[in-house]
Formats: sequence, C-alpha cells, structure tokens
Amino acid sequence: MIVGMLLLVVAGYFAVFGGDYNIFDLRRVKAERLAEEQRAAIAQVEVEQLRARRDSLATDSATIERLAREQYGMIRDGERLYRFADPARDSTAPAAPPVTSGH
Repeated sequence: MIVGMLLLVVAGYFAVFGGDYNIFDLRRVKAERLAEEQRAAIAQVEVEQLRARRDSLATDSATIERLAREQYGMIRDGERLYRFADPARDSTAPAAPPVTSGH
C-alpha cells in the first residue's frame, strides 16, 4: 500500500516536473506558438498590402503617374517642376564668413 502511494507520488512528480515535456516546457512552447501566430498574422497583413499595391501598379494609371511624379520628378508636357532645396543641405548657398576674435 505504501509502495503504491509512493509510486503514485513519484509518477505525479515526474508528470509535472520531469520528462521531455514537463509543464514548464509546455508553457514555453505555448507562448512561442502564440508569438509565431502573431508574427504570421502581421506578415499576412503585409502580404495583402503588397498585393494591393502590386495590383494598383498593374492596373491603375493614376497610381503609376503619382509614383512617377513623386519618386522620379517626371512631369507632363507644358508643366513646370519646382523643387525646393533645404538651405542647410544646399551646396550652392554661400558659406558663412569665418568668425574672428577682435584682439
């Protein structure tokens, strides 16, 4: 009787804390699975967005024109393109005079 109870306690302990798949490993694997499912859902949203962009580039001339204007600075005949440069980055702006001390 005592041997049977002892075996039952040992088996219970081994089931919870021992073996290849103890309760801690199962919790870790479950957390990893949830994280992977979230990453897969995010990737699926990104794939759908890329498919929509691909389809609009393949079929929508307004999208192509907007892309050509924004990224490549293309214009239609008769239009003028105005670009505004950042003065801090403009290499044609005159340099500031050097600072000298009045000694």
